[in-house]
Amino acid sequence: MNARSLPFSEAGATGASAPVRHVLIVDDSRAQRRLVALSLARWGYRVSEAATASEALALCQGGDVDIVLSDWMMPGMSGLELCRRIRALPGEAYCYFILLTSRSGTGEVVDGLDCGADDYLVKPAAPDELRARLRAGERVLSMQAELVDKNQLLERAFSELRTIYESLDRDLVEARRLQQSFARDRSRRFGRSTVTLLLRPSGHVGGDLAGSLDLGAGRIALYSIDVSGHGVASALMTARLAGLLSGLSPDGGVARSDGACGQCAGHDSWPPEILAARLNRMMIADLGVEQYFTMAYAEIDLRSGALALVQAGHPHPVVLRAGGRVELLGQGGLPVGLLPDATFERSETRLLPGDRLFLLSDGVTECPDLSGHELGEAGLVRLLAEHAGLGSEELMEALVWALHERMGGGDFRDDVSGVLFDYRP
Repeated sequence: MNARSLPFSEAGATGASAPVRHVLIVDDSRAQRRLVALSLARWGYRVSEAATASEALALCQGGDVDIVLSDWMMPGMSGLELCRRIRALPGEAYCYFILLTSRSGTGEVVDGLDCGADDYLVKPAAPDELRARLRAGERVLSMQAELVDKNQLLERAFSELRTIYESLDRDLVEARRLQQSFARDRSRRFGRSTVTLLLRPSGHVGGDLAGSLDLGAGRIALYSIDVSGHGVASALMTARLAGLLSGLSPDGGVARSDGACGQCAGHDSWPPEILAARLNRMMIADLGVEQYFTMAYAEIDLRSGALALVQAGHPHPVVLRAGGRVELLGQGGLPVGLLPDATFERSETRLLPGDRLFLLSDGVTECPDLSGHELGEAGLVRLLAEHAGLGSEELMEALVWALHERMGGGDFRDDVSGVLFDYRP
């Protein structure tokens, strides 16, 4: 092998902080190689020589060659083929390739650049031009090295983020299981009447809550809640509200009055409008959070079918009568926790045997189609009327499938939840 390396001159060094670039000269003419090598050594480069393209390729496989100055026409492998093979070598290090040629035609230059060459020089190359081309190559190599360093930093950052995300994802999966436990009994029976729940978060965890309470003395309560926002903060608030409404809180449940209500007609639970006001004060004065929630809360006498409810910014509760007629209930109202002096109005009606009551979140009524048009309460009424002959659980599933089809099979953009009460006294 005729490859050899020359030391660089300290007088021509580019500076202590700059890397000493390794330049490989490839030419079958020993005289031409020596002439160029001496100039490069004076300019501060570490120089190696190769008499053939095969020798040059072997040196480049070591990975420490920064710049290649290669003659175009050589016996055996040409400079163009050498360039192709160097470009095919594995590794992140980039080798700047300059073709030396006696050809100056446009076609030859295009062929060289298409093969992966970075630059070309017409032989014999003037020293000043050669040095300028080498400096241009050094700038490219410096930028490429900086890019590699930054890519490595990004890869490490992405790796750390991936680890954090995987840990967070596991936590969110557990949080989803816990949140689903709020509605563990998707179907609950009160005598012959049934309550069916729907809870489909749009992400890992959601801000919707639906459920039922046994108030005793033949009375139950139903609720559908939608906390503002999405994600963990909303899910934590739903967990707080689930505890308050379930009776597991220290005060025995925010819905129960324990005899302190003068308007409860002998019952030990707060009327819907007073319960909403109590929750409103709790959100603003006690918790002091910036969140609020919409709610539909209904109290039902299982013997008489008497229904009292409050609608606090939630979609209108719907009654599907046994005869097929659909009624919208409620007075609208403000969300809970939005204004400190908010008041809530009570609405009343009576359920007859075979009637159904629906409390559904705006994830249903605001579900868009592929054109962006929302379902709306009129669309909800049509859907319920179309599937009125189904049982409670089947009706809820049919509603979910209809929403999926409306979105073209895509994921829900908002949490979808609700409660369905089938009155059978």
